[in-house]
Amino acid sequence: MSAKRIEYNAALSQRIEIAPGLAIFRVVPDGDLFDFEPGQYSVLGLRCKALRIIDSDPDPDNSKCGEDPERLIRRAYSIASSSLEREFIEFYITLVRSGELTPRLFNLTIGDRLYLGPRATGLFTLNQVPSHKHILLVSTGTGLAPYISMVRSQLDCNQGRHFVVLNGARYSWDLGYRDELNFLSRLCRNFSYFPIISRPDRDPTWNGLEGRVQTLLASGVVEEKTGLSLTPENFDVFLCGNPAMIEDVIQMVEARGFVKDERKNPGTIHVEEYW
Repeated sequence: MSAKRIEYNAALSQRIEIAPGLAIFRVVPDGDLFDFEPGQYSVLGLRCKALRIIDSDPDPDNSKCGEDPERLIRRAYSIASSSLEREFIEFYITLVRSGELTPRLFNLTIGDRLYLGPRATGLFTLNQVPSHKHILLVSTGTGLAPYISMVRSQLDCNQGRHFVVLNGARYSWDLGYRDELNFLSRLCRNFSYFPIISRPDRDPTWNGLEGRVQTLLASGVVEEKTGLSLTPENFDVFLCGNPAMIEDVIQMVEARGFVKDERKNPGTIHVEEYW
């Protein structure tokens, strides 16, 4: 008996180009949008027969697309939209030219059909963080996506906990959501945003922070901005992005007494590893 064919159940409603190979995708499901917690992820999918974007690499050698053009390629992506948004679901995605799915996603035009998973999942949320604790959100590249959802959904401007967002990229044009986050940092006393780029020599118009997020964190910028010591009594730390960054920051904050969160042993370091 053959497996049941999974049908497309959503459409691309908008694509916002951030830079070449970097975009925000807004997807509208055929039915009601599922509920989710900020920080969770869902699945997007396209069939092998969907065309790849021009100039992408061929399908990888281990791909089964040559054998079955109807095969559905599925990948998980963190949700960037607010949990209060009911019209669409938003994803922040980098093109991987050698990959299976993203070259097909980036070839879509508005109105094209695709598959959207029926639910969201994941434990990378603020649910287990005590309400009095402040939140440090450290990311590189599109690792920013779950934080956008958290901030849009759970920041109480000028009241309650402080949110601090550190986001690193190679160039300034790769800093997605920068205008929105800069606006929030001016509007809300309890929100801070620190974008930083690692290749300023190739980005002569940039006049902001230079280096890597690890170095930025070590500089004491969080303490200086918030007036709070970076301790597990004051903050929970969230990490999403480049594995080398995650490893470095874990070592840095463990030296301050932070402990990695595990299912049976709650901690103050929370990691999303989808790189």
